[in-house]
Amino acid sequence: MTETKKVKYLIIGNSAGGIGATEAIREVDKAGAITMVSDEPYPTYSRPLISEYLSEGHPLDRMRFRPAGFYENHNIRIKLGSKVERLDAETHTVRLDDGETIIWDRLLLATGGSPITPRVNGINLRGVFTFTTLDDAKAIEKYLKQFRNKRVKAVVIGGGLIGVSVTEALVKRGLPVTLVEMKERILNTILDEDASVIVEEKLAQFGVKVITGHSVAEVNGDTAGDDHLDSVTLDNGKRIRCELVIVAIGVSPRTGLAVDAGLKVNRGAVVDRRMATSCPDIFACGDMAEAYDFILGENRTTPVWPNAYLGGRIAGFNMADVPAEYPGGTSLNSLKYFGLAVVSAGIVTQPHNGYEILYERRDTVYRKVILKDGFLMGLVFVGDIEKSGIVFNLMKDRVNVDGFKSALVADDFGLISLPEEIWQPLLKIPPTLTTSPPTPMKKLETGISGE
Repeated sequence: MTETKKVKYLIIGNSAGGIGATEAIREVDKAGAITMVSDEPYPTYSRPLISEYLSEGHPLDRMRFRPAGFYENHNIRIKLGSKVERLDAETHTVRLDDGETIIWDRLLLATGGSPITPRVNGINLRGVFTFTTLDDAKAIEKYLKQFRNKRVKAVVIGGGLIGVSVTEALVKRGLPVTLVEMKERILNTILDEDASVIVEEKLAQFGVKVITGHSVAEVNGDTAGDDHLDSVTLDNGKRIRCELVIVAIGVSPRTGLAVDAGLKVNRGAVVDRRMATSCPDIFACGDMAEAYDFILGENRTTPVWPNAYLGGRIAGFNMADVPAEYPGGTSLNSLKYFGLAVVSAGIVTQPHNGYEILYERRDTVYRKVILKDGFLMGLVFVGDIEKSGIVFNLMKDRVNVDGFKSALVADDFGLISLPEEIWQPLLKIPPTLTTSPPTPMKKLETGISGE
């Protein structure tokens, strides 16, 4: 016998976007029934911390995105480990894999992304993993235990954020790692050439062998004839012995439900500034949504944690009939690999004519900003990122920096470098209360992925 529930708000997804939506709803609607559905069996956790789970054995309690009791305190009915089998936009219903049917008034899709796996022979052999969820990290941990005292060699396919993150985790565990990136440099989507070189040199200092400009053409099983892997073969025929392979070539938006519901979908589900889809009662946010990018002035997918959370909040308010507009996000990454801190945002590679580039580099310290018509369009900070928050907020707030642009990449740049009419609003301190710029900066909240 199937069960039918009726709710005011249904949220599919239990990561940054879904949590942002529930918090916004509860700020303005204390009573409306909320059901949250997640195909993962865990309470909400911080996905960027799965690398620390793998490297240091972080327990789930230390990875929580919200404290224990969050769902109860917000009067949320949570269904963990449940999958949506069917979404019907016309009848406002979803059917779950346990047979339950949920009738909803407003729906949020915060389904995140799925790891991309290459179509090569042997990709399904034992010892080949992806790395986007806590279960992935747990599976790798369990697999490594079987080798006991044997030194396991690893190959990481993909030199993006996920690939470099899992590489660091494996190195901390004492594994020799070869990282294979098909493009000419690692972190090529979030860093420029100079910054990529600095990061690659740092990886080499920790024994990581980086191979760029090549891809894995085949994953090979061992000669015993079972399903354990033995090595990988590159596209140039070179063979690399290994017992572990991590596939980290990126994620694709999980838009299956949006497509089934007949929503407008390009790379992601297209949303307006209210985070509403082409169906007015269905909203979307996070990795699976195409939302407004304030740098490019158009919609695109920007799969990073802060954008997912903010998009979820905007969706939540509008779901509760409180008008709110998404100010726009952009690519934004803050990370620290092998002790090297990196921040990037907006346009980071060589842009078209009409852009201006200013930079300073000293050993592993690198600061670069990209401008157009006096406005910041992108930034890359490596090594010394202390003032990157100020620069990002100038970019986000669309402040014309033409009068002090050279100071943005200087060693001594700080709030005191800005005109008073700019630094005062940044800190929201009335001018009568102080005669000199205080030292604190606005916090730059970042992350690498959200739903």
